[in-house]
Amino acid sequence: MKTIILLRHAKSSWDDTSVDDHDRPLNQRGERAASLVAAFLRHEKLLPDVILCSSARRTRETLARLQAVIGDDIPALIEDGLYLASAGKLLDRLRGLGDDAASVLLIGHNPGLEDLAATLIEPRNAALEEKLAAKFPTAGLAVLRADSGTWAGLKRRNARLDLFVIPKDLV
Repeated sequence: MKTIILLRHAKSSWDDTSVDDHDRPLNQRGERAASLVAAFLRHEKLLPDVILCSSARRTRETLARLQAVIGDDIPALIEDGLYLASAGKLLDRLRGLGDDAASVLLIGHNPGLEDLAATLIEPRNAALEEKLAAKFPTAGLAVLRADSGTWAGLKRRNARLDLFVIPKDLV
């Protein structure tokens, strides 16, 4: 069994429209939400073996907020290829993980994250799946458990959605 934790970056700032999308920082609301998610991960003992993070500033700042709470001893890989990646590219990246890791936290962007969740989830928990399908907002967190012994064996519809929380749930 493999655990996939999907985290959409926290809310970013649109104050300066001259800033390139890749370089947009978190706003204050995003900073608070990222800290709430970090505390939740720590409290629920949802600490991954490895973290994959898009190279965008808002994802890196989300990661920094997490590390301030859960620590920085979990290997974190910042990857350009995860920036605005499609579900297919994200799935390929997960399939390339080493099997020594039982769990991964993927910090990225929509629509890729939401599409990846929809690709992997085998319908089992209607209420939770409807909540996820309605909206995967900034700082939204989904925990999937894949019925696969290897990352390379990860395939469509072989994971269950165990948890989906949004910042409003954590206040």
